[in-house]
Amino acid sequence: MSDIKKVVLAYSGGLDTSVIAKWIQETYGCEVVTFTADLGQGEEVEPARAKAEALGIKEIYIDDLREEFVRDFVFPMFRANTLYEGEYLLGTSIARPLIAKRLVEIANETGADAIAHGATGKGNDQVRFELGAYALKPGIQVIAPWREWDLNSRDKLMQYCEDHQIDVDFKKGKKSPYSMDANLLHISYEGGVLEDPWSECEEEMWRWSVSPEAAPDKATYIDLTFVKGDVVAIDGQEMAAHEILEELNRVGGANGIGRLDLVENRYVGMKSRGCYETPGGTIILRAHRAIESITLDREVAHLKDSIMPKYAELIYNGFWWSPERQMLQTMIDESQQPVNGVVRLKLYKGNVIVVGRKSDDSLFDGKIATFEDDAGAYNQQDAEGFIKLNALRMRIAAAKGRKLL
Repeated sequence: MSDIKKVVLAYSGGLDTSVIAKWIQETYGCEVVTFTADLGQGEEVEPARAKAEALGIKEIYIDDLREEFVRDFVFPMFRANTLYEGEYLLGTSIARPLIAKRLVEIANETGADAIAHGATGKGNDQVRFELGAYALKPGIQVIAPWREWDLNSRDKLMQYCEDHQIDVDFKKGKKSPYSMDANLLHISYEGGVLEDPWSECEEEMWRWSVSPEAAPDKATYIDLTFVKGDVVAIDGQEMAAHEILEELNRVGGANGIGRLDLVENRYVGMKSRGCYETPGGTIILRAHRAIESITLDREVAHLKDSIMPKYAELIYNGFWWSPERQMLQTMIDESQQPVNGVVRLKLYKGNVIVVGRKSDDSLFDGKIATFEDDAGAYNQQDAEGFIKLNALRMRIAAAKGRKLL
């Protein structure tokens, strides 16, 4: 990679990426452009500018991507009711394709030859960043320092900072033992006591939510309005996409909603335990399934459920920009045209309970579904032939002596 003249680095301003910025300058002898994304992680991103300037960085990008993140990535994913391995709402996974997209855009704007990231060689994020970058700019080169250098411990990183006069800010108080990643959809925790899957996580680990035991004794009711599968209003008040997720995180967290303790299968092959807080996403998923229950055709709903695990796997593994994900997205988005209406939820001590749903596009017909007199809307005698036709193959097999037990 001796031909690299300029690199765009995904830069947080923390220890790792500050070392990486200097290491790239020193190792590759090239110019570094920094890119810092505000995805709603709850921390100020502007201080990264001063830190980058102190490293001699001339081109510094700090972008507020909160609305794009929720509108163009989170909401399309939720239209599919997406869960990885039945539980994980993909909070980290869905942020990576947006970061990759912006890295490539900045590379194009600045004439950079390569991008760089701080993901380790053990995790999924290296795959997600790089698959996205290669899909969007096939000729881009990638620098992944954790796969190249020997600075494989915190002590070595700190010594590098001292040797190269890199200032690193430390927050006062007790340092968290966890590796954390946060954005508007979730906050994740790995490491520390979580590396033992038998050990219960500490209550003080959680940042966004109270425990269900400490949640209010009185339920909170909210109404969510959907248009084409996306939440557009809370209690009748229309908001931008990122504002909706922020508010649902707040109300969900206050009611002890959205905690998850999971051992997942990483794409690189290992099992990893993580804990996640996803209050707003947990609420949206429950409400979305509720509005679909009255607006989607049965076979459409079942087909969506059958492809969802594959769709989730594509996102988890970093294939957001693949043609197969885009093909599935087209089908999913088309299914959402009638998914309009209002869902009423009761939030209580960690539970999201659907208590009402209504839609002008509802397929629910009370005249047919009633257990009372349906006035001839449904001929119950038709069920006899329906059952016999469905039983025909099993009756034939039984008559031929096929044993089932």
